[in-house]
Amino acid sequence: MRTATVSRDTLETQIRVSINLDGTGKAAFQTGLPFLDHMLDQVARHGLVDLDIDAKGDLHIDAHHTAEDIGITLGQAFAQAVGNKKGIRRYGHAYVPLDEALSRVVIDLSGRPGMEYNIEFTRARIGDFDVDLFREFFQGFINHAGVTLHIDNLRGINAHHQAETVFKAFGRALRMALEVDPRMGDAMPSTKGSL
Repeated sequence: MRTATVSRDTLETQIRVSINLDGTGKAAFQTGLPFLDHMLDQVARHGLVDLDIDAKGDLHIDAHHTAEDIGITLGQAFAQAVGNKKGIRRYGHAYVPLDEALSRVVIDLSGRPGMEYNIEFTRARIGDFDVDLFREFFQGFINHAGVTLHIDNLRGINAHHQAETVFKAFGRALRMALEVDPRMGDAMPSTKGSL
């Protein structure tokens, strides 16, 4: 099983992430950020990844450190769980609609962090959650997971729908990239022989 548990303790946050990349979509969250929990639940369910995230952060200041550090710790756990990447598809993509909103996410488990992030949210907050923090979450994730990630919200009027399509597409793209390709055998999905 491709699993990992990682903890991150700083003066700003204390975070523990457990992940099973071959799960069934089970999720448990205690982050103090209900809307981010809702989005992470989309990743677990649509990616068929089991996620358990416990986070305590300096929310009395704002949610920035907590959201970013959850991304960092999730990225570290992902990198540890994915292992040597032999036999996987490596690339994944998904388009996901929700009513008027449509998003596309493309991922490469390349070993190199890179992100193109194109979302123009129609409002700055969803409930109490600052939408700028989604970028911080994803940047933390890609920096520590070592993946290339392209996120495009193609249309949307409702900011909740925009965010939800992004996170569902992220889960679906991860699921595709992580799949074991029976035709690959034990081969590395790279002409370099390593990722």
